[in-house]
Amino acid sequence: MTAAPNRSMPRSLTFSMAAATGLAVANIYYNQPMLGLIQRDLPGAAAGFVPTVTQLGYALGLFLLVPLGDLLERRRLIVVQFAALSVALVLAALAPTGGALLLGSLMVGAFATVAQQIVPLAAHVAPPAQRGAVIGKVMAGLLLGILLSRTLAGFVGQQAGWRAMFWLGVPLALFAAALSRRTLPISLPERALTYRHLLASLWHLWRDLPVLRRATLMQGLLFAAFSAFWSTLALQVQHLGYGPSVAGLFGIVGAAGVLAAPMAGHLADRRGPGAAIAAGTILTMVGMGIAALPLGIAGLALGCIVLDLAVQGALISHQHLVYALRPDARARLNTLFMGGMFLGGAAGSALAITVWQVMAWPAVCLLGGALAAIALVLHAAGARKALP
Repeated sequence: MTAAPNRSMPRSLTFSMAAATGLAVANIYYNQPMLGLIQRDLPGAAAGFVPTVTQLGYALGLFLLVPLGDLLERRRLIVVQFAALSVALVLAALAPTGGALLLGSLMVGAFATVAQQIVPLAAHVAPPAQRGAVIGKVMAGLLLGILLSRTLAGFVGQQAGWRAMFWLGVPLALFAAALSRRTLPISLPERALTYRHLLASLWHLWRDLPVLRRATLMQGLLFAAFSAFWSTLALQVQHLGYGPSVAGLFGIVGAAGVLAAPMAGHLADRRGPGAAIAAGTILTMVGMGIAALPLGIAGLALGCIVLDLAVQGALISHQHLVYALRPDARARLNTLFMGGMFLGGAAGSALAITVWQVMAWPAVCLLGGALAAIALVLHAAGARKALP
């Protein structure tokens, strides 16, 4: 039967959604701790841009695939997209050249957006009074997928090579497909639209909703800072004399950021999201500043914890704002919001790689801090406009 948003949401369903979301999004981060291994195995400039192209693929999938959640039955769409993701992972694992790996990575990124089919479904199923908390719990699964994927990939990459990690991703994606098929409710779209009208409506939503524009721009800047840090972290760890397994362990360190997701969701339900957004933006600058200090691995770890707490707390609060704007268009709102966020992430990764090659790690941290400072200015301007 079709999910009803006014019914209470079982914990088992929340857990299944969180698990499937984490398994999906993990695929776009496997490459980061293994970047040094990939560059040694596939010489040339192309391999260095694997994280950037993966995030570009994710942004592409957000704009072309995620809107389908407002057009097609959502559970079937999620299952099919997980199956397509498993095929993309096979292509990445078999890639003979850096260029072929970029193509496979683009496809992995695009189909990994199945995670963003699940998050709006959670917002649809959850009772309105608990929506922030439910989104926070599902996003906690997503964040664990982001962070622990680096730990897993760092270990597997060092022990068995980078291709082995992509091969391991195949059964994980198929398991997520089976889990989704078994546990997710049938969820039909609320309005009958054609795909062409669906895509055309994206512009109208962007034009008519200033809250959406500001949230997207701010989160894009924060995620650019986040991606700048994580895209070059393995290179900095390698510069300090450690291997990919140590870089992967930063995923466990950063898992502290998962704590911010449920807390930010509860705070948004009770007091509104503005304060959490401001705090997350300021703490992003603090985290980048700590990471820039010459404190070795300890400084990187502390900066990582602060940065992850900050960016994820702001993300949950922004999502709470965005999903409340147009309940009948949550998939498309998610497309615009997360698409802008991941375009920011791709830009942050590309800028960070360039800055690293020219000015090394302190300049990467300065870049991240500057991006967060711009986001804080946007937040202050929006708060000023909201005053009577």
